[in-house]
Amino acid sequence: MSREILLLVDALAREKNVSKEIVFSALEMALASATKKRFHEDVETRVSIDRETGNYDSFRVWQVVPDDMVEFPERQIGLTDAQRQHPDIQLEQFIEELLEPVEFGRIGAQAAKQVILQKIRDAEREQILNDFLLRKEYLVTGTIKRMERGNAIVESGRIEGLLPRDQMIPKENLRVGDRVRAYLLRVERGGRGPQLILSRTAPEFIAKLFELEVPEIEEGLLEVKGAARDPGARAKIAVKSNDPRIDPIGTCVGMRGSRVQAVTGELAGERVDIILWSPEAAQFVINALAPAEVSSIVVDEDKHSMDVVLEEEQLAQAIGRSGQNVRLASELTGWELNIMTVEEAQQKNESEAISIRTLFIEKLDVDEEIAGILVQEGFSSVEEVAYVPINEMLEIDGFDEDLVSELRARARNALLTEAIASEEKVEHVAEDMMSLDGMDNDTLRALAAKGITTSEDLAELGVDELMDMVHMDAERASKLIMAARAPWFA
Repeated sequence: MSREILLLVDALAREKNVSKEIVFSALEMALASATKKRFHEDVETRVSIDRETGNYDSFRVWQVVPDDMVEFPERQIGLTDAQRQHPDIQLEQFIEELLEPVEFGRIGAQAAKQVILQKIRDAEREQILNDFLLRKEYLVTGTIKRMERGNAIVESGRIEGLLPRDQMIPKENLRVGDRVRAYLLRVERGGRGPQLILSRTAPEFIAKLFELEVPEIEEGLLEVKGAARDPGARAKIAVKSNDPRIDPIGTCVGMRGSRVQAVTGELAGERVDIILWSPEAAQFVINALAPAEVSSIVVDEDKHSMDVVLEEEQLAQAIGRSGQNVRLASELTGWELNIMTVEEAQQKNESEAISIRTLFIEKLDVDEEIAGILVQEGFSSVEEVAYVPINEMLEIDGFDEDLVSELRARARNALLTEAIASEEKVEHVAEDMMSLDGMDNDTLRALAAKGITTSEDLAELGVDELMDMVHMDAERASKLIMAARAPWFA
């Protein structure tokens, strides 16, 4: 009988092109299942096959759990009872009792065969998938085999992928038998084994299509630096040349637009703008908003945003239909873009200048003339007045050493006063606020300055309100608020 097992394992491993260990494991499961059927209760069993001889032993198994947590005595045992039998045993370990092995020939042959074949099929699928992933073929080409609840099952060679309805291009009417291309979005591992999840709307899909159509990208002469899409309508793709002799935009467009038209055809007519990438963020934004002509750009590094100023007649072109152009440009560059006219920019600058001038008058106790000169020279905060090198301030017309020293001293005193007031406010912050996951001292001070001193205060805020109070991104603001609201759901 043991020889029969070894021969069976060897034959199945060769036939199905899987390791013998996979077959041994499947056989152990089948034998354990057959052993379990001897009992009327819902017991746990285990079978161990000797890989050298083919002999096997069957065991009944109990898991060791705390005495007060024994819910299923047929497969669980309390720690006290377990330690009477095995003094060294610990929680979560197992006690086993040797059973009379079932006869291999008496097993429900069909059930055993099904377990073995299913295990082998899973192993085969895993092996095919691993081979596929090793080749890094993120662009999948296949045929739609069937439709399930609006989702398409795509067959590509020996593997299958799922193209969900929400990953199809809007208004695209795919049918069984159609040949499609898609991007490998992720691999999901569920009860039915690993499954490829495909996408035709991912920005990476358009990048891979250009790689297919433009040999220079695959050769490394050109590089796709990013892509943004409104699937089925419009897309922007940023390209960079690694060879100064090559025009990246012309190369991607192709002779008479042949290359970009091939990509557009695959994307159900999606219009594609090819943008020249630039390491300079402001220049990259100007390129991304083309053909609209930008008059000027003001960069705010802290907020990771830019004020983009255009003439009135360029405004509609820059924004695009329903804000599409500026939205795609923002996604492509990674910057928040505020589009405004020259007049709006002037009004904003004047408003900010008035606000900063008022701040200097209040904090530095100076008159409007000196406050106005500081604003005119580009000073925008008390910190700058306090710590900008003396030489730079002495270059300002009308500023002598005594005036500069006095201004710096007043600025530092104002900052010290603010710091002390901030610390005093933090002292009144509730303990539950300080211990929130993701909270730090700077955020505590900023919130305390706004009167937010308890978790309950924070929980009442919206994400936008918190972002206005403290400089942070939406994801962090959302996590902090949800941490504060945790007691509501307890």
